Amino acid sequence: MPQKLNYTELTSDQLSEEIDSPDQEVACIGVTRELIMHTPATLYIVATPIGNLNDISARALTTLRQVDLIAAEDTRHTGRLLQQAGIRRPLIALHEHNERHRVQSLIERLRAGTDIALVSDAGTPLISDPGYPLVRACHAAAIPVVPIPGPCALVTALSVSGLPTDAFYFAGFPPHKQSARRTWLDTLCQQTATLILYESNHRISATLTDMQAVFGSERRAMCARELTKTFETLLHGTLQEIQAGLGPQPKGEIVLVVAGATADPETAELVRYLDILLAELPRKQAVALTARLLQLPKNQVYQQALGSRSF
Repeated sequence: MPQKLNYTELTSDQLSEEIDSPDQEVACIGVTRELIMHTPATLYIVATPIGNLNDISARALTTLRQVDLIAAEDTRHTGRLLQQAGIRRPLIALHEHNERHRVQSLIERLRAGTDIALVSDAGTPLISDPGYPLVRACHAAAIPVVPIPGPCALVTALSVSGLPTDAFYFAGFPPHKQSARRTWLDTLCQQTATLILYESNHRISATLTDMQAVFGSERRAMCARELTKTFETLLHGTLQEIQAGLGPQPKGEIVLVVAGATADPETAELVRYLDILLAELPRKQAVALTARLLQLPKNQVYQQALGSRSF
């Protein structure tokens, strides 16, 4: 973290190269003091372990030691992490039930020069966790926001899933009620990117049942439970096989990674032709030639070309 320099402590000799008279020196010191008093501090977005405490970075620990205040989703949970690391800093709760009305007071403290670290219970803040209103308010107030990267459950699960990683869609938590959950899943059914979602151990069985009804029981997936912890479990297979492997009442936090939908044969062939021709020809020519070869409407081919990775 950059050290705040107090330019008001500069001597006359140090300022002599920049000023021409003692009056200018006094004015310079006064202006500098005023600027320092009104320079906003920084909000640090600090990622913390998702299970194994050894996964915290040296930079995260340094930041937590040096900030003036830590805004935590659960002060008790974060307090235990700080205690293990030998860090003693003031804590303030910032969670989904109070963040809307607490944002303004935190903005005022940042404006007054208080460096603040934002942490969640586990992983990277704002990823299905509190913090978005505060970060948005900081940007609006021209207050610096600095990421301190680290663990993130969705990326950790994706990296070991064995499913495509070139494109993925993070959907967060499904709705709690079945009717809303099925409607939500309907909107994701044709998503061709790898799908990632979080779910609680209490609802995972019901969610897997609904996913089979909407996606089909043979859709490939991976279920990650208790990532980085002692009883970490990775289940690979179809949605049906994963549900059977989990059992009715699994324990721990869960990340579900699901294969994207397979494009229909006609679309797959269209994409293949476009990928080849767009790499060699201007878009207009590639579209016209593809439409002739596949006997498809030019408008259909054009719309597909707009979303092609080769364009």
